[in-house]
Amino acid sequence: MNKYAICGLLMAAMSMQVMAQGGTKSPYSQYGLGVLSDHSQAANRGMNGIGLAFRQSTLVNTLNPASYSSVDSLTMLFDVGMSLQTTNFKEGARKVNANTASVEYAVASFRLLPHVGMAFGILPLTNVGYDYAVSSYLDQTNGFMSENYSGSGGLHQAFIGAGWQPASFLSVGANVAYLWGGYDRTVTTSGASNVASLKRVYSANVNSYKIDLGLQLYKQLGMKDMATLGATVGLGHKLGEDATLEQINLGNADTTRFVAADAIELPMTYGVGFAWTHANKWMIGTDFSMQKWGNIGQATFDGSKYTIQKGLLSDRYELKVGGEWVPNEASRSNILKRIHYRLGAGYATPYYKVNGQDGPKEYSISAGLGIPLQNQWSAKGRLRPVLNISAQWLHASAKDLITENTFRINVALTFNERWFAKWKVE
Repeated sequence: MNKYAICGLLMAAMSMQVMAQGGTKSPYSQYGLGVLSDHSQAANRGMNGIGLAFRQSTLVNTLNPASYSSVDSLTMLFDVGMSLQTTNFKEGARKVNANTASVEYAVASFRLLPHVGMAFGILPLTNVGYDYAVSSYLDQTNGFMSENYSGSGGLHQAFIGAGWQPASFLSVGANVAYLWGGYDRTVTTSGASNVASLKRVYSANVNSYKIDLGLQLYKQLGMKDMATLGATVGLGHKLGEDATLEQINLGNADTTRFVAADAIELPMTYGVGFAWTHANKWMIGTDFSMQKWGNIGQATFDGSKYTIQKGLLSDRYELKVGGEWVPNEASRSNILKRIHYRLGAGYATPYYKVNGQDGPKEYSISAGLGIPLQNQWSAKGRLRPVLNISAQWLHASAKDLITENTFRINVALTFNERWFAKWKVE
């Protein structure tokens, strides 16, 4: 019980870090709910985030809660990850670099009952973070007018989930999450002599829930091969939260407040994946997902009213492929043979529009390593930590819009601790 208490304290400490993260500086995070976060763990990220059909007893896979039933009955898994990234923003001939770092997630998993696995933890959902200015020339009388844009925030989820294996070929699962966070977006207009200096503050606070369902079907093919089909559904719903706008005249401090009622909503999401595993040596897979943002309205200010308008968001589609290979996981003499080597690639469409046109499409590639940290504890079968490191390059671009090139490093430690083994004393 003391171990469970320690685990709870560690997860609470990590939650404070996750809430304080600053995971983006992209100006595109001013649209919708912000930049969508990667929900996968570092091992998956080496394969560009695929995992809907993955079943591994030594990894926590939150992408599909049906995978939790695969966790080993003797172990308790912990996985804590962080990321560092540098992004180059290019608009015409101008280039700007920005660096960010954040603790991204903390998750754990264990066998609760026969054929039932459980997981819990903290994951990011969206990120908002940007700060830039635009200057335009009006005329000789008014001169230049400056508009400053800034924003911060994001949504986070603390989840608990379970996966149940009712048959030898089937597993089902569900994640239930408490969703919290929000955003503050500010636009300040100043500089022109005949134009009133205004400050608009767009904000929303969220306290709600999120539910994701998962299924996995798997078939053993001979002695060494297994094929798995995975599917997930995320239940979209209104979060019951208002979006507010405060318009402040900086000359006389007059403030007008607008409210768009029940303006925050999550989309229905669907995913399907396939994986092929051979003899614990290699695994390949592909994921396809769709998010129905096109059915969701966005709070919009037209100069006199703050109302919900549809047509500003689009359905998002994402396709990923990836795999991993380990030469000989059981090797004791050569660590290079025990390392898991991973590769992946992906393509995604945007879920928001910029000035009436679709936002930038995303192309990405990744590579990663899963390095077992052998020591005297692991030799006794008590503790087998794994260092998962991955690198990802992401390119986002669209005609006449800012181009982003991001290089991201993900680092995570996975602890596989045999809490539930019965030790025999001779």
